Amino acid sequence: MGQTSPSPVRILVVDDDPGDVLMIEEALADSDVDKVIEVVADGQEAMEFLRREGRHTEAQRPDMILLDLNMPRMDGRQVLGEVKGDESLRTIPIVVLTTSNADTDVVSSYTLQANAYVTKPIDLDDFNDVVRRIDEFFGRVVVLPKHQ
Repeated sequence: MGQTSPSPVRILVVDDDPGDVLMIEEALADSDVDKVIEVVADGQEAMEFLRREGRHTEAQRPDMILLDLNMPRMDGRQVLGEVKGDESLRTIPIVVLTTSNADTDVVSSYTLQANAYVTKPIDLDDFNDVVRRIDEFFGRVVVLPKHQ
């Protein structure tokens, strides 16, 4: 099963739906991958977190980002564009986790260099399963870039 990483996997969850955030956190807590979960409610705050601005001056670089597409102020597409266009941030893997299964959203997310696109299942058990699989894959299987 690969070697366990010495430091916890840092996951930044970017989602404006408190119910979804809670389900994501619970599903992530279920797996035995050692992790630290940070949550921001929209894309603007995500960029402040990633750039250590505003109230996020102490923020640590995440190993991966779970990104919702539809949010106020700055949506997931804009975040993808900003992160992947920023030389110091672009190596962070981004998994789009959203309710949309519209072809245009899928294509635009990959065009903007999302690393994966996953539709949020409606069923709670399926939702937990999907988040756990993402966690297992990125927390255990994938080799993540080292912090610079």
